[in-house]
Amino acid sequence: MYAALLKNELVLAVSEAAKVQLNPNYLNQEIYRCPRCKKRVILVISQRSAAFFKHFRPYQEGQGEQDEHLRSKLLLQAALTAAGMPAEVEVPLADGALRADVLASPNLAFEVQCAPLSDEEYHHRHSLYRGIGITDIWLVGRRHYLGQQLKKTQLIYFRQNSAWGCYYLEIDPKRSQIRLKHHILEAPISSRLNYQTASFNLDANGIDLLWHFQPSVRTVFGKNWEKEEKIWLEKQFREKSRLGYRIAGQMYEKGYTIETLPAAAFSTWRIPGTTSWLEQFLAK
Repeated sequence: MYAALLKNELVLAVSEAAKVQLNPNYLNQEIYRCPRCKKRVILVISQRSAAFFKHFRPYQEGQGEQDEHLRSKLLLQAALTAAGMPAEVEVPLADGALRADVLASPNLAFEVQCAPLSDEEYHHRHSLYRGIGITDIWLVGRRHYLGQQLKKTQLIYFRQNSAWGCYYLEIDPKRSQIRLKHHILEAPISSRLNYQTASFNLDANGIDLLWHFQPSVRTVFGKNWEKEEKIWLEKQFREKSRLGYRIAGQMYEKGYTIETLPAAAFSTWRIPGTTSWLEQFLAK
């Protein structure tokens, strides 16, 4: 759709896009309407084609990952543009081998991952970005949201920096927010997680706050985490899980029981995905 109603007057998408070029904050600040059904539409600026209008549907749970993905990309593009970046959606890169969900600037891209993704496909896309000198920031949709237990499929989305420690970025189109989960640690043996959460609105101010966010670290593990880890380990032994079977064999060879394991076997919480302290201890 290349035309829409703005205050009961017909405007062209290309003309509205030109206004955005002069003032990025203008993107979708006005309420556009479909000339036929009068429902709300939004302006989409893409490098792949001329600017156009698309019907706006507020995201609701249950609409599916494709709708979640599209809604997230458009919200992110609008927020980045309002923050002063020349953001565009669906930009072909690397001679067509790669397509950025949102290209924020010539050297910065955002990927919004709502559907399942294999390690191989992720590393392929990540290496393509590196090969053309673009930093790729990954935000995950609802399927990949971080809970209290780590899933192996989530490991590819973890990042590390000095301010946020080990961190993870989620996008929530229903609330129009980005969630930063930072200073993430995994329990000494189990896959239980501990982290802090900060939320940022998908607008110019939210992008600026996220970019300069300096959290205070308040890592609290609880009083009985070592006892809880031993209970979890006992459960693995009883249920004869793959991990429990392997650790039980190692402990038997070394002559340990759960009661006789030293504190070093439970040491402290660890970076997600790294070998447990117990397995490191038994391997010595």
